[in-house]
Amino acid sequence: MKRIRIGNIAEIAEKRARVVRIGSLEIAVFKLSDGGVKAIENRCPHKAGKLSEGIVCDHHVFCPLHDWKIDLNDGLVQAPDEGCVASFAVEVEEKSGELWLHIEEERILAS
Repeated sequence: MKRIRIGNIAEIAEKRARVVRIGSLEIAVFKLSDGGVKAIENRCPHKAGKLSEGIVCDHHVFCPLHDWKIDLNDGLVQAPDEGCVASFAVEVEEKSGELWLHIEEERILAS
């Protein structure tokens, strides 16, 4: 598992996202209204909509293309639709607010 610095929590507005690229992998990093941070692949499994441009509500993001609802905790698409996107662990350093993405090295090499 690799730990990669991806910025500071202060750089992301509440209920908004920031896009991070690692190789050819594009990841959307979301700041939730409760201050939590979640990271998922920035590509809806339906028609490849940019999830970073979607509307965030609670711990879900709605794809901007066709309103598919995706859980930011695990990347699962919510019924009645089906599918999933990769989710990634994010660590926020308490004192500095630095954000660290935890990603398997195989994902980086495959991208």
